[in-house]
Amino acid sequence: MVDQDNEWKNQLSDIAYRVTRKGDTERPYTGEHYLEERNGNYFCVCCNHLLFTSEMKYHSGCGWPAFHTEHEEAGIKRIVDLSHGMRRIEVKCGKCDAHLGHVFDDGPKEYGGERKCINSVCLEFVTEA
Repeated sequence: MVDQDNEWKNQLSDIAYRVTRKGDTERPYTGEHYLEERNGNYFCVCCNHLLFTSEMKYHSGCGWPAFHTEHEEAGIKRIVDLSHGMRRIEVKCGKCDAHLGHVFDDGPKEYGGERKCINSVCLEFVTEA
């Protein structure tokens, strides 16, 4: 049987592995997609599953890419996270269970009020042609 963890280590950068497979977090205001404004789609860096589009992204000021909505086929999973002495909702890729970030209830009200705070290293951005 092939060791899936070693496959992830070989496929991903060190920081992408730590964040997506071990639940770490990249430092705020450092991710390559934080200020991204081009039109395109955001895919899971691990499995290339479509998660978000540029129309779903907004500038929340939180230090990470923020999305008010997920793609209708993303199937993002929500898990209660009680780490670090607080209660948060972790979000994971619906296809490969990669840790993406957390969801909070301080997003734009006109889109339901959620802010999906996502680590840049979890995302592969592809511009629209």
